[in-house]
Amino acid sequence: MGDKDKLHPILESAIPLVEGLAATFGNNCEVVLHDFSRPQNSVVAIANGHITGRTISSPMTERGLKALRKNDFGENLIKYKTTTRNGRVLKSSTFFFRDEGKVIGCLCINLDITEFILAQKVIGQIAETMEDKNHEVEETYGSSVNEMLYQLVNKVFDHIEKPVAYLTKEQKVILVSQLDEMGVFLIKGSVEYVAEKLCVSRYTVYNYIDEVRVNGIEK
Repeated sequence: MGDKDKLHPILESAIPLVEGLAATFGNNCEVVLHDFSRPQNSVVAIANGHITGRTISSPMTERGLKALRKNDFGENLIKYKTTTRNGRVLKSSTFFFRDEGKVIGCLCINLDITEFILAQKVIGQIAETMEDKNHEVEETYGSSVNEMLYQLVNKVFDHIEKPVAYLTKEQKVILVSQLDEMGVFLIKGSVEYVAEKLCVSRYTVYNYIDEVRVNGIEK
């Protein structure tokens, strides 16, 4: 690993927490350490990755990409609900690491509470999550950067009500705006993939991105 890819000392010091927390809470608890300087393969340490299907070098989640795109990081996120692609329910917490005020990464704890919910009357306290719907989100997890890219792009394209060939230029720009807000264009190869989906050249997609970022788009 060269100096450019060297892990920040603060993040490096957090690596022992990953295995330690996972060992404490058991096989139903995934613990993930993210390095925000490498969004395409941000996972630098992970335990019990079978819960979301991720491994070391997996990309950031949809929520993380969106926050990174907007530089929108607030306080630590405690005890919020997410769901995996196969419908497993997770009770999650995210703790941010900062260096001189700048967020450089985070430690995520994802406890699979699916079975607990089924037995909620018995162990309701363990299964407790925030009831506010604003804290209940369906997260997008990807085991590889390509899988993550395909999931995010297809999530937007699945809501199109007509074939791409019938989309106006304005409608295509709106799609690009939505993808940009999600942080999709932080992923290598995303412009080419979106261009293929829109049946336009990659230069056209770059122009759409410039238009979105310079002028803003009304969604």
